[in-house]
Amino acid sequence: MSGQRAAFPPMEIVTRPVRVDVVVDPEHGTGAHGHLLTTDGDVPSDLGAGRDQLTAGGFVCAPGQTLVLPAAPGGVRVVSGTGTGVSLSSLRDAAAHLSAALPKDVELTIVLPRTDLDLAHVAEAVVEGALLARYSYRLGGDEARSPIEHLTLVTTPEHEDAVRAGAERGTTLVAACELGRDLANAPGGRLTAARIAEIAEELGGAAGLDVEVFDKDALVELGCGGLLGVNLGSADPPRMVKLVYRPQGSAPTGHLTLVGKGIMYDSGGIAIKPGDAVHATMKNDMTGAGVILAAMTALPALGCPVAVTGYLMCTDNMPSGSAMKLGDVLTVRGGTTVEVINTDAEGRLVMADALVLATEEPTDAIVDIATLTGACLRALGTEVAGVMGTSQPLIDQVSAAGERTDEPVWQLPLHRGYRKELDSPIAHLRNLGGLNAGAITAALFLAEFVGDVPWVHIDIAGTAQADAPSGWHNKGATGFGTRLLIDLALRFSPPG
Repeated sequence: MSGQRAAFPPMEIVTRPVRVDVVVDPEHGTGAHGHLLTTDGDVPSDLGAGRDQLTAGGFVCAPGQTLVLPAAPGGVRVVSGTGTGVSLSSLRDAAAHLSAALPKDVELTIVLPRTDLDLAHVAEAVVEGALLARYSYRLGGDEARSPIEHLTLVTTPEHEDAVRAGAERGTTLVAACELGRDLANAPGGRLTAARIAEIAEELGGAAGLDVEVFDKDALVELGCGGLLGVNLGSADPPRMVKLVYRPQGSAPTGHLTLVGKGIMYDSGGIAIKPGDAVHATMKNDMTGAGVILAAMTALPALGCPVAVTGYLMCTDNMPSGSAMKLGDVLTVRGGTTVEVINTDAEGRLVMADALVLATEEPTDAIVDIATLTGACLRALGTEVAGVMGTSQPLIDQVSAAGERTDEPVWQLPLHRGYRKELDSPIAHLRNLGGLNAGAITAALFLAEFVGDVPWVHIDIAGTAQADAPSGWHNKGATGFGTRLLIDLALRFSPPG
C-alpha cells in the first residue's frame, strides 16, 4: 500500500461468528438463562425466587438493573429489568444489560417475554442488545468481555417462525454495526484511504454491491478539488469509493444516495488541533464513510427494495510542507471556488465533491453523514445527532429511522440568515462561518452543492464516540448511523 509505513500493518477484517437458535423448550437452551422482567409482570417459576425475594435482594426491575442467581434451579439465572413497560427500546437495553452481567459467558439463553409487540421485532431487538453489548475492539491484551458464540431465544410454538425471522435480521444488523465500529476504531496508521477502499471492494463485492474505486489520477480527472486539496499534506493517497446497490427481481421503489465523510485521521492540517483527548479520537473522523459502507453491505441480505448509491470520500488531513494553507482557494467539482480560512474545516470540502457528483445522476434524495462539527457536540451532547436539510419529509424519515433504531437525531434550523457568514471576498465561498452556530453554517456550506435535490445532513460529531459503555453502546467508536441508515433505506419513500 503506497505511503503506508511498515510499522503499521493494514487493518484486518474481523469476523465474529455467532449461532442463534430459536427453541420452544427452555431445557434446550445452553449457558445461563436470562429473563427480561417488568415491574408488574409475572416472575418465572424457574428462578427459584418470587418477586418479594427479588425485591428483598434489591432487584426492583428498574431499567439497567440486573441480578445473577447462580444457585437457581437448573443452573445460573439472570434477570434484567425493563421498567414499568415494554418497548423495543427497553427490551434492547434490558437484553444488553443481561448480556453484560456475564461478560465472559460465550453461551446464553434468553426467554422472550410475553408482550403485545410483534415478536419478530422483539427478537431482532433482543439479539441486537445481547450481541452488541459484548462487542470489543482490541489489538492486544485481555478483553474485558467475550463475544457471544451461541445465543438461544426461547419462545412459544405459535411465534417460532416470526422469532426466527427476527433473530436472523438482528444478526445481520449486528454484523453491520460491528463493522462500522471496527472501521472507526481502527488506528489511522492501519486504516488508510487506500485500505478502506480495499475493504470496500472485498466486503462490498461479497455482498453483491457494485464497487468502483477512484484513485488520485481519477480524482484529478473528475475535478474533485475538495478531496485533493485536503489530501495535499498527506503521505497516503486519497480514494473515493462509489458503492451501488440494486434490488434483485423487481424495479426499485426509489433511489437514495448517501455521502460519507472519510477523514481517516484528522490532525487539523496546518490549523493543527490541540494535543488533547479529543485529538486522540480523530481516527474516528471517517465514521460517516464507515457506517455507509457497513450499512450497504447489509442491504442485499435484508432485501432492501430501494436502489442505494454511496460515496465514501477518504483521505487523512495532515500538516506538512505540501499541505493546504490558510488562504488557499480550491475548486470543487462543478467549478465552485472555496477560500480555505481554516484547514480543520476539511470534512465539508471532501463532501462537496461527492454532493455535486450525486446530483449529476438521477436520484430521489441525498443524505450525508459526517463527524462534522464540535458545535453540534456542544449543542446536543454525545447521545443525539443533529439533522438539517432542504426537505422536511426527508428529515421526518431520518428522524423516524433514528427513533426506531435508538440512534436519535434532533432537527436544527437551516437558517438562511447565516449564509452571509460564508461569503468570501475572493471566491464563491469560504469554508467556515463565524464563532456561533457552527453546525448550521457547516450545513449551509454543504447545501450549496446539492442543487434542487432533496437533501439531509446528519452531524454525528457527538455520537460517534462514547467515553464509557452503556447498555448496548460500547466504549469507543459507536458505529452510530449504521442501523439508522439501514432502516432509512429499507423504508425510504421518495419525498414529494
